[in-house]
Amino acid sequence: MKKILTIYYSRKGQNYFNGTIRDLEKGNTERVAEFIQEAVGGDIFEVETVKAYPFDYTACTKEAQEEKKKNVRVAVKYFMDDLEKYDTIFVGYPNWWGTMPMVMFTFLEHYDLTGKTIIPFCTNEGSGMGTSERDLKTICKGADLKRGLAIHGSESARSENTVKAWAKKQTDCLCENN
Repeated sequence: MKKILTIYYSRKGQNYFNGTIRDLEKGNTERVAEFIQEAVGGDIFEVETVKAYPFDYTACTKEAQEEKKKNVRVAVKYFMDDLEKYDTIFVGYPNWWGTMPMVMFTFLEHYDLTGKTIIPFCTNEGSGMGTSERDLKTICKGADLKRGLAIHGSESARSENTVKAWAKKQTDCLCENN
């Protein structure tokens, strides 16, 4: 039986939501990660930054844009001891400036993911997966990277059936291939 992990970074607080700014108690990506974990089981882990982003959405996006431009590796609050016991890793994040937040680069580059199956998912407000799948291919050398799922962030609360069906299909395909 495959050992599954869902890791994600998500932003609570002010978020862009169908053309407006809303204060979210639970981040869109967190919600999707929970749907995945409910559907396929396994462990779940939230990636957190050492330094919190500004509460203000616009200030946060400016900071994130600058991090991407300078290719900054944002400090991670906690790393997992080890990813060795996991075969399949769902990797979730909001699409910021066309890819993952830089903290996800920091987190993933910390590990040797050779031989792992990586299944990305992201939330966005219209930019889909952006270049994140290409970026993951570069970061996760030696891993089997599957095609990702992009969920419109403002629809994340209503995406449970879609997300769960997709996640189950991903893990069912893995069982069939072994």
